[in-house]
Amino acid sequence: MEKKTINSLEASFAQAINISAQWCKEWGEDLLSEEVLADRIAELIKTREGLRGFFAYALSDKDCFLLDKLPFSLIYKLNESGDAVTEIVVKNLIMSSAQIIIHRRNNKNEYEITSENISERCKAILRLLKTNSVTKSVNQVLKDLDNMGNSFDNSVKYDSEQKEFIKKQILDISQ
Repeated sequence: MEKKTINSLEASFAQAINISAQWCKEWGEDLLSEEVLADRIAELIKTREGLRGFFAYALSDKDCFLLDKLPFSLIYKLNESGDAVTEIVVKNLIMSSAQIIIHRRNNKNEYEITSENISERCKAILRLLKTNSVTKSVNQVLKDLDNMGNSFDNSVKYDSEQKEFIKKQILDISQ
């Protein structure tokens, strides 16, 4: 029987999520060093689908503590990867912050906690990424916030409470 592997540079979004989950599990069980994991992630996030899949998993999975610990080797590789990393983390901060407000309104405490965790992870990463890249991305979001929204096509715009909360979260990055 032939062992099948997935080339991380060809991974689909779903495959990138699964690859990330496996690597984070192995890292959590001390089967992968921080440096090896960082190198693997650096390869995976070279593609758009790999970047999206890694952050979709690592930001949202409550049992993946990689982005809570933020090893230096990972931060180094994320910084090497450039503006694409900053942009996706800022987008996740904006979306999770807006969702916090929605979950509060709907009394969905468990979902609110999940969104808060994603938001906190995003802010922690952004505090360690290159300042110029973060400032540029954040300033663009602040400029475009009135045209942004809760839907993929932005047809449902963020309301005033969500926009104020998003601005507060962005300012919290510098804390």
